[in-house]
Amino acid sequence: MVDVRPPADTTGTTPSGYACRRRAQPYHESVTGKADLFDVHRLRLTETAAPRLSPEEQEARDRAWAGAVQANPALFDGPVVACTGVEWETPHSLVLSWTRVTYRHYALRLVPGATALPSLFVNVVQPTGDGRMLVVRMSPSTSAPGRWQLPGGCVEPPGDHEPMDEAALRRNAARELAEEIGVDAAPEDLTLWAVTRGEDRSIGLVFLAPPRPAPLLQESFAALVAAEQAAGREPELDRITLIGSAAELSDLDGPHADYLEPVVRRCTRTVHGVAGPP
Repeated sequence: MVDVRPPADTTGTTPSGYACRRRAQPYHESVTGKADLFDVHRLRLTETAAPRLSPEEQEARDRAWAGAVQANPALFDGPVVACTGVEWETPHSLVLSWTRVTYRHYALRLVPGATALPSLFVNVVQPTGDGRMLVVRMSPSTSAPGRWQLPGGCVEPPGDHEPMDEAALRRNAARELAEEIGVDAAPEDLTLWAVTRGEDRSIGLVFLAPPRPAPLLQESFAALVAAEQAAGREPELDRITLIGSAAELSDLDGPHADYLEPVVRRCTRTVHGVAGPP
């Protein structure tokens, strides 16, 4: 069931330091049991300090991380951005507070009683000229083996004296498209299209790319996979496909990212000229 409605007006802070405030009531769309999808036209980002962990929490986190790496040696503790707060300025304008962490931080999800900050990631809706869109499957060596999702990944923090703004997010999204699919997109050609919020409170920033021919996407991905394998590396993705409706998601074997169905539904409505959320 698809429900389009404004969420309740609430203000709160979780034990992890994550805050959610709403000055306005943004229209959003949700699919039962899936992520929420918000119609956002403008983003503002503010850096904050990360909540402090007790020595016991740090020790438990490090033990959990060591166990995860032992199970999957391909994991690495690189720098990423976590979300520390969400605030709505207007129904279509969102302020995201963020902080610098590493992938190790998310091992807190494996610690009973601990709370990890929500992750912040970018996704790209890559349409084709015939009304379909690209979905991809994660390789066995990744942190989400076999999961179907959009091209994308965690947001990386900016360098010294560089701002974290919408332009930086577009560059992140363009880089993910190139690294995962082999398609070069100019960051300025990517348009902020939606924001998703998953069941674990993770925030996804969805960008829309210009349409590309289906054969080009398939050929680019095949060339990327061949190059990675020739270099002795396992590609981050092991399969791509094109779908034209949410009904086709049931044909994809394996788990799906929680945001995938709401995004596909909205994309389908857009292609067929059906109005989305106000």
